[in-house]
Amino acid sequence: MESKDLHLVHSGERTNTEGKPVSSLILLSIPDSDYALLRPHLEYVSLPNHLVLHEAGRKLEFAYFPNRGLISLVVVMKDGKTAEAGIVGNEGFTGTLAAVGLSRDPLQAVMQITGDGFRVEVGALQNTLQSSPHLRLMLSRYAAIRGLQVAQTAACNRLHDIGQRLARWLLMTQDRVDSASLPITHDFLATMLGTDRPSVSHAAGVLQRKKLIAYTRGAVKIVNRKNLENSACECYGVIQQYDGELGLK
Repeated sequence: MESKDLHLVHSGERTNTEGKPVSSLILLSIPDSDYALLRPHLEYVSLPNHLVLHEAGRKLEFAYFPNRGLISLVVVMKDGKTAEAGIVGNEGFTGTLAAVGLSRDPLQAVMQITGDGFRVEVGALQNTLQSSPHLRLMLSRYAAIRGLQVAQTAACNRLHDIGQRLARWLLMTQDRVDSASLPITHDFLATMLGTDRPSVSHAAGVLQRKKLIAYTRGAVKIVNRKNLENSACECYGVIQQYDGELGLK
């Protein structure tokens, strides 16, 4: 590799071969040598709202490393009902099971907030991992931590009320999109939280009357984060600790 190319893959200044800048924290965290092996396979993609990246139960074709935006990992039942099992921002990636040698994922991955990032064909990623020990370790650690997040979310959905869950979800989302204003609707929140729209609207109304959030059509703005944290269940703090184990932020 020429010195100019090596400079392009240096952490904090990384691009793909088309010159698209990298903001994925995982891709920025790995050594230059590992990134150089993966770089030729990084395809830049726009990720519009509601785009399905992977259908539940189907063979994984790509892993996605978002720069911006938010991805929901969703359990889809036979009757069409859904519930969110986890979320992914620029701290993570989708297709985690492919990174540990599996070919199918039972969760649907869908863009919840518009963004962009990079995708890698599963075969190319798996081949690269054979020669990239640090990348392999990072992706395996993230896969394990995401599994803990999914387990905590499952317990949260079963044991905590909709108001606590909504507060927890808003905080987790803000952590990943780094914005106080979240472009989401009550209908979509209901789908993600596995409940109905009136329940979400009531819970959001309670938070708004407490002046923790402000709701306008199509967006929720967090106006008092500290008190919103006090309204969330313990699961937010637990998941935050899991995320901290990655050491990316």
